[in-house]
Amino acid sequence: MRTVTQQHLGGPEVLELVEIDKPQPGPGEVLVKVHAAGINPVDWKTRANGGLQGRKPPFRLGWDVSGTVEAVGFGVRLYKVGDEVYGMPRFPQFADAYSEFVTAPARHFAPKPAGLSHVEAAALPLAALTAYQALVDIAKLEPGQKILVHAAAGGVGHLAVQIAKAKGAYVIATASAEKHEYLRGSGADEVIDYTAVDFAEAVSGIDVVLDAISSEDYQTRSAKVLRDGGALITLAGPVVLPEAEQERITAGFMLVEPDLAALQAISALVEEGKLAPTVSATFPLEEVAEAHRSGESGRTIGKIVLTVA
Repeated sequence: MRTVTQQHLGGPEVLELVEIDKPQPGPGEVLVKVHAAGINPVDWKTRANGGLQGRKPPFRLGWDVSGTVEAVGFGVRLYKVGDEVYGMPRFPQFADAYSEFVTAPARHFAPKPAGLSHVEAAALPLAALTAYQALVDIAKLEPGQKILVHAAAGGVGHLAVQIAKAKGAYVIATASAEKHEYLRGSGADEVIDYTAVDFAEAVSGIDVVLDAISSEDYQTRSAKVLRDGGALITLAGPVVLPEAEQERITAGFMLVEPDLAALQAISALVEEGKLAPTVSATFPLEEVAEAHRSGESGRTIGKIVLTVA
């Protein structure tokens, strides 16, 4: 099968398309023929510098998968050959999703929402699971609460806006001005141009902040807008707030994990018309380097997806 690998850390040029043997599913696993693979910031950060865990090549990137079950391992009853599935297998261990086939535990996948193409479904797992676990499982977002979503037009952000709105929250989004109309159409109640306005001066009394930027400056200003007892959830690095501030609010870094129940809940939101991924661009597998360059430009709305099968 074809797969993308890298022997060195570096820019997109280190990504190589090679041929290797097709894997076989072990007990409790399924073999999935990949139709499409989503790209996330963790992909290019891992490629460039090893990511938060300092990984060392050689390795194969990719976690978002949508495809069809090709074979099932010993004891698997959840799926059968031909079933359409999607998921974020093995994260944060390597899943090798930039490949024509992947293997993973059966419960790392869920049935693909029938109304989505494989490209659309591949845009969902990592970003939607991150948003869902942050807002529903950790923040326990309730109707009427006010949430501030940073980088709201990005992969996690555009789905977080929709999930928060589906939960009945009042959603405030930060993004550059050219993305405001898109975010209002996605359900944001207010949109702040972070290039022109200091969000810390524009809002207050916030219940939850979802921070995909996670710089010390963003954390400090985000904490300022939270009410006492509010929650700051960071996605790109550990919390660096003063101890006194951390005592006033709940603050912490979260790492997304495979989650069948959450994927099923995400699928239900899709089928109810409350959640839809935005795919800004697609690239064939052999153009993976160009796909990474596009993602790293910071101009993308939603997700970039590789077409595989």
